[in-house]
Amino acid sequence: MRTQQRLSDDDERAMADLAEVSDWKRVWGPPETGLDAIRALVSRVTAATGWRPWAPGNIDPTRYTWGLVTPRQTVMLVLPDAVLPESPRSGWSAYEIAPDEIPDAEDGLDEHWPGQLELARRHWGDPVFVGPGNDPRIPGEWRGRRRHLAVWLRPGAEIHLYATQPEPDAATVAAGFGYSVYASEVA
Repeated sequence: MRTQQRLSDDDERAMADLAEVSDWKRVWGPPETGLDAIRALVSRVTAATGWRPWAPGNIDPTRYTWGLVTPRQTVMLVLPDAVLPESPRSGWSAYEIAPDEIPDAEDGLDEHWPGQLELARRHWGDPVFVGPGNDPRIPGEWRGRRRHLAVWLRPGAEIHLYATQPEPDAATVAAGFGYSVYASEVA
């Protein structure tokens, strides 16, 4: 197993960018493809966030996602119902994990989770949920895919901070931390 520890600069910027969006309901839209759908997506997100398209003149009409750049230079991949920071992840990660090294990777995730959670709290406040990824309150599509999960609610969105759950049968076994924003009817 190989590990790396990066400075938290990329995550600091991306988390601050996400924290500045006050109403996520204005970001979401239908999952349509084509030039008009991408233009509508970009217009919605730009109006709601102030982010700018990373390639304004080169719209691929078969896509329903687009990249936008924040004032802090974070690239955000925007889908009709999710936003994923594309900046290189900061913090601790492991890769090239052999099946017999999965417990070591899990120990590394457990050791570094409190630091990632504290970083997110500085930007998003206290989460409404913090727990293991196999908690029965987690929807089935997420349960077991995350080792740790924290959730923050915002108008129209849930922000998820998570540690991935390494699996021995994955093609490329890697483990680390990530965060994403998902459309929510409840928030």
